[in-house]
Amino acid sequence: MTQKEFLDQLDQPRIVQAIKDAEQQTSGEIRVHIQPRVTGGDIRFVGERTFERLGMTKTALRNGVLLFIASEEKQFTILGDKGIDDKVPPGFWDEIAAKLTIRFKNSEFTDGIAEAISAVGEHLKTYFPRSAEDVDELSNEIDVDE
Repeated sequence: MTQKEFLDQLDQPRIVQAIKDAEQQTSGEIRVHIQPRVTGGDIRFVGERTFERLGMTKTALRNGVLLFIASEEKQFTILGDKGIDDKVPPGFWDEIAAKLTIRFKNSEFTDGIAEAISAVGEHLKTYFPRSAEDVDELSNEIDVDE
């Protein structure tokens, strides 16, 4: 599947709305990045570089989450910033990743991504509840690299 075919199958407005809804529960900031393939290292390494490039390390509480997707390889990784990693137990993302893996295998990309985002919001609200003064620090739009 090409990147174009992957993107054509996505209901991008639904994913953006899922981010907005999830961020109503938490002060955490959620981003989705999609690129065709992983080049220059393994997916986690490339995801970490993308995390930094998107300015996700600059949130006040260091509580950004990136869902990094290599569309043509049907691979992804979920990355949390230092503020999250300092508070959550090991394996925090495992259940979300397992469910998303099943959705990707079934080519249910929009459902899988939207559900993963919702689950991220649910998980984060325990550690980073939304406050009345919360500000949306990062764009909710999907970041796409060709």
